[in-house]
Amino acid sequence: MESDIQKSLDIYKEQLSYGFIQTAYITLTKYVAELKGKFPKNYSTSNIGFGYLDYTYFYFTNDYVKNKNLKFALVLNHEKMCFELWLCARTTDIQKQYWNLLKDCKWNKHVEVMPKYSILEVIIDTKIDFNAKETMTSNIIDNAVSSALEIENCLQTLGG
Repeated sequence: MESDIQKSLDIYKEQLSYGFIQTAYITLTKYVAELKGKFPKNYSTSNIGFGYLDYTYFYFTNDYVKNKNLKFALVLNHEKMCFELWLCARTTDIQKQYWNLLKDCKWNKHVEVMPKYSILEVIIDTKIDFNAKETMTSNIIDNAVSSALEIENCLQTLGG
């Protein structure tokens, strides 16, 4: 076990020496901050969470989801290199309650077990392309907002 950790650290150090990981990470996290800054003003947003090289995200809410003790997260999934929209809850008890309400909805159709950090997860954009940054930004924000509204409508329909 200890030798595995040391091997991982040696590989990590080697990869960092090339500079590509730092450049990519800084570019991606700055971009999430740009998205947050361009997010529609009718949503309140949180500070950015930087995760552990796994997710970079910020939460956003409106009165409807906030009153349900819910929040949305716009998430950069580093491993999959895509943007996702997560519906999250304030506590695990609330998460379980809404998981039970939404586990059969279209977004959870192929999900057997409640996600660790969310109630549901929607892929927003799978093509991260800084050569078409303006279009990418518009698509991410438009898809996040339209998906959030669709989820809210579903919650209202189900009585959540």
